[in-house]
Amino acid sequence: MKLTGLELRRIEMPLVAPFRTSFGTQTTRDILLLRAVTDEAEGWGECVTLADPLYSSEYVDAAADVLRRFFVPAVATHERLDANAVGRVLAPFKGHRMAKAALEMAVLDAELRAGGRTLARELGAVHDRVPCGVSVGIMGSVAELVDAVGGYLDAGYLRIKLKIQPGWDIEPVRAVRERFGDDVLLQVDANTAYTLADARHLARLDPFGLLLIEQPLPEEDVLAHAGLAKLVRTPICLDESITSARSAADAIALGACQIVNVKPGRVGGYLEARRIHDLCAAHNVPVWCGGMLESGLGRAANVALAALPNFTLPGDTSASDRYYRTDITAPFVLDDGHLPVPTAPGIGVEPIPELLAEVTTGTEWLPL
Repeated sequence: MKLTGLELRRIEMPLVAPFRTSFGTQTTRDILLLRAVTDEAEGWGECVTLADPLYSSEYVDAAADVLRRFFVPAVATHERLDANAVGRVLAPFKGHRMAKAALEMAVLDAELRAGGRTLARELGAVHDRVPCGVSVGIMGSVAELVDAVGGYLDAGYLRIKLKIQPGWDIEPVRAVRERFGDDVLLQVDANTAYTLADARHLARLDPFGLLLIEQPLPEEDVLAHAGLAKLVRTPICLDESITSARSAADAIALGACQIVNVKPGRVGGYLEARRIHDLCAAHNVPVWCGGMLESGLGRAANVALAALPNFTLPGDTSASDRYYRTDITAPFVLDDGHLPVPTAPGIGVEPIPELLAEVTTGTEWLPL
């Protein structure tokens, strides 16, 4: 394909309720969307950066800047472009994986639409629907948390993930286990809030039979995660530490994790996410698909990814109404704890123009 132009579009989507983690509280999502226009089709990409550099070093304004000044001009020099070429073209630029992933996603969507192929088939999906979990943020009280978890279980979610931090960990987990029993699939996510010195405290989570504890230590501390894995029985899952297939291979070799959370934006795109899936499958390490409070565009692509064979644990691919009263695409609706894998070409969904217009805060056209 020949890329003829790219639109950067900022949208602001209010959350149905504040979402609190160890690194902050979100009440709205400031999202950067990309629309790639080619001589054959158009494609959409979603950048999963947050407004501030808290989850990672990336943030929305920086993503827009690096796309505008460096990434889009770089791919524009290629007369014929496909999604596999995007990674090679952008490889000389250090970091900015979420911005790279958004551009790759937009080009990949256009390429697949032009060829009448689905993202799920392109990635190697083997399922037509995927099991769904839900991520539950830190709340004002344990009673409020238990009520929220009960509502999600009643809605049909198959797995519960609790955000934790020092001072909000043992008692919330205990309360959920006591209220809903040992059969509920339960895991926790620390978002790097602890240190190896907290190992004895984190071991107090072992009796609760958790699926995993996600990213308890800072992302650079891969060796410390390997040390922690020897001190706790709960399986360690890495999120922020996994930025590529290479980093995943290193973490597995060091014994730093028994499970991997795959977020396409964090690792530079869906093609690298597939490589991580394949690597983990070869080492018998299960993976699951994480989420970044995506709109329906990113959610559709994540569901397609989660349909690959080694995604054996329910991911954070929740229904649209978990986070947004109104999505910008046709909503994803939970059905018996599952979401359907899109079957239309490309990522399988498109923004609804009037809904997109309602949440748009700015657009910028980059002609090539």
